[in-house]
Amino acid sequence: MKATWEKIEKNLGVLEVEVEAERVTAALDKAFNKVVKKANVPGFRKGKVPRPIFESRFGVESLYQDAIDILLPEAYGEAVEQTDIFPVDRPEVDIEQFAKGQPFIFKAKVTVKPEVKLGEYKGLEVPVQKAEVTEEEMAAELARLQERHAELVVIEEGTAINGDIAVIDFDGSVDGVQFEGGQAERHSLELGSNSFIPGFEEQVVGMGTGDLKDVEVTFPDTYHAENLQGKVAVFKVKLHEIKRKQLPELDDEFAKDVSEFETLEEYSADLKAQLESRKQDELKGVRENAVVDLAAANAEVEIPESMIASEVETMVRDFDNRLRQQGMNMDMFLSFSGQTREDLQNQMKGDAEKRVRNNLVLEVIAKQENIEVSEEEVTQELADMAESFKRTPDEIRNILAANGTLNSLNDEISLRKTIEFLVSNSVEVEAPAVEAVEEAVTEEAKAE
Repeated sequence: MKATWEKIEKNLGVLEVEVEAERVTAALDKAFNKVVKKANVPGFRKGKVPRPIFESRFGVESLYQDAIDILLPEAYGEAVEQTDIFPVDRPEVDIEQFAKGQPFIFKAKVTVKPEVKLGEYKGLEVPVQKAEVTEEEMAAELARLQERHAELVVIEEGTAINGDIAVIDFDGSVDGVQFEGGQAERHSLELGSNSFIPGFEEQVVGMGTGDLKDVEVTFPDTYHAENLQGKVAVFKVKLHEIKRKQLPELDDEFAKDVSEFETLEEYSADLKAQLESRKQDELKGVRENAVVDLAAANAEVEIPESMIASEVETMVRDFDNRLRQQGMNMDMFLSFSGQTREDLQNQMKGDAEKRVRNNLVLEVIAKQENIEVSEEEVTQELADMAESFKRTPDEIRNILAANGTLNSLNDEISLRKTIEFLVSNSVEVEAPAVEAVEEAVTEEAKAE
């Protein structure tokens, strides 16, 4: 087989392929064995029609499309490998010749992975912050833990305030007619959570136990039930009970209840160490992202729209999977948010382009610096995954192989090592103080 590649513009080129006549004959044989099983010829059972009789009755040309379907994918794959190109989209194929006893000739217009011209990627200056935990952050974390371990106490006197749990009956109607989902008994509603129709919770605030009240609200124009969009509804509300969070005291007893420590001082010291460790991880991620963004910004690359579109679809699928884990799906989300799938895709397009650009640059840096992945590293990665998923490394390897994602594991390790290389070859500079940044922004605004 002969294959030639000619670039015609940017990331687009033409792959011209000529396949030997012998392989055309073999493909026609396979096509005949496939279609003869369904051929109806008087005097012959299905699957038993001799080849000469089949061709004289239907013509050898009746086998061409099936033979092309058999031969084209394998010939295209071989041509891609032979010319060492990396397609990123489906090719536009033009069949120039296909006939019995003749070579198979076709041309494919192919969009390929773009060339990357690297700029500076070593010695990049990255602002670094210290992983210090402030008193305010410690106080906020302790307050969060107080909230988590708070007890709900029934309030016998007084009225409901934001943060309370109001146990209510409600009966909603539009123009005096009840609507589906508008009724409930002894429903627990956290006031201030904004989980109900806008304006509802604010009107429950101030009610006392046993109170009855008509609550009037207007459904948003983007409400998921189209028949209620923009409609005014009246809910008859009865407040049965008010529950209020009672925060535990921050003392030694609290520390004993929520941890293995005996004193609040010991618990606070451990908590501070955890926060510092978490902050270090966060700052590590910030530095990695910053150095990759800088290296990508210094590079020159024109990204095909097809690569961005493909990445957007990957991001949409990932988002859909996360929604399903939360008990939702894409249709529900789009209905609740008042968006279309196209709206969501447009929102993701910028991040998708950045992802593609960064990955392309990292791949080229890995080649430039001869960053390779050893079998030992792959084995360790499989072992780590096996421990996380409570499976054996061989099971994880087989699952990845069956899904066709085993090679992507190598790519992930390579990208991670390349990022580590960039970080280790970057230069830490002190992050500008907040006051200095604000002053610079102010001066710039004055100049404009």
